[in-house]
Amino acid sequence: MPTVLRIGAYRFFFFAGDKSEPAHVHVERDDNLVKFWLDPVRLQSSGGFSRHEIARIQIIVIEHQQYLLEAWYGYFNN
Repeated sequence: MPTVLRIGAYRFFFFAGDKSEPAHVHVERDDNLVKFWLDPVRLQSSGGFSRHEIARIQIIVIEHQQYLLEAWYGYFNN
């Protein structure tokens, strides 16, 4: 489960078994977890985060979309 980015209390990662799904990133803080598709960026699922915090995380994902896509394809294409 490679961590590809850390910003504040958020850890951005994907699971090694996620290869068969479209490019996406999981984000966790404490016991809360959210998943965003990366192209285009959109919420896929969430658990524990408030709507306000999900919106904040989505902005971070959008700001780092290119980096996250490169990390995804770099990991799964090797």
